[in-house]
Amino acid sequence: MILLNTDHYYKAEPYLKALPFNKLFAQAVIDKRVAGRVYADEKENPETFYIIHSYGMSLLMGNTTNEAFNTAFKAYALNTHDKRNNHEWVQIYPAEWEAVLKDLFQDKLIDSAVNIRQLTKGVVERNTRVNFRFNHEKYSGINQPDANSKIKIIQHTQQAYNQMTGSVVPRYFWDSADDFKQNGIAYCLYYEQQLAATAFSSFVEGNQLELGIETVPQFRGKGLAQKVCAALIDYCLANNLEPIWACRLENTGSYVLAQKLGFEPALLLPYYRI
Repeated sequence: MILLNTDHYYKAEPYLKALPFNKLFAQAVIDKRVAGRVYADEKENPETFYIIHSYGMSLLMGNTTNEAFNTAFKAYALNTHDKRNNHEWVQIYPAEWEAVLKDLFQDKLIDSAVNIRQLTKGVVERNTRVNFRFNHEKYSGINQPDANSKIKIIQHTQQAYNQMTGSVVPRYFWDSADDFKQNGIAYCLYYEQQLAATAFSSFVEGNQLELGIETVPQFRGKGLAQKVCAALIDYCLANNLEPIWACRLENTGSYVLAQKLGFEPALLLPYYRI
């Protein structure tokens, strides 16, 4: 398991193209549009890759049978040498990785539903990631204009990057404010003139735009996330972009919100917190 130089990232491209699910975060790293790291089984002709976005999303893909790589990945995932300070969230491809990881981690692999003690060290927690499919007709039927005088929604890309706080905000997905201003998009919702929520492009690739959303804690429970997300979805539709949504199944808020916005669950995938 060696760290690739950015000049060798392109070697992961054929493997990435084969993925049948949302991989926008990994593509952004491979294309060197955002900070990240790529590990592989070897430098010259790699067949196994571990791609990490700076936000902590990651992808384990390729040949599942390289024992040396798998052993090194086990030590990395369990943080045996205390080299990582943050969790990473791992997707896998092909599906054969699921059995490999089960055998590799054995009793260190626990399901999120039974992790009652909320163990985080020395374990790998298995969650489920949901990829959604956007239903335009459903969206049009449930999202209607709102004339609430307390609410104002404005396309404020620069303000979203500089001012929005929280765990899902543009500065964690884009390398700089200038990069986000040039290549991203955000809508800010102001509630009684205070910045309350932001919907933004966490990734853009081709004709796809993945949504990120954050609401300031004091303004939660007012339905503001749905309103500001609708503004970004309208932007997507006006610009021939496909809105993309994905979240953990265990993230009930995001899962429910997606369906209020016309998204329908399309694919369930294993999702590991290491």
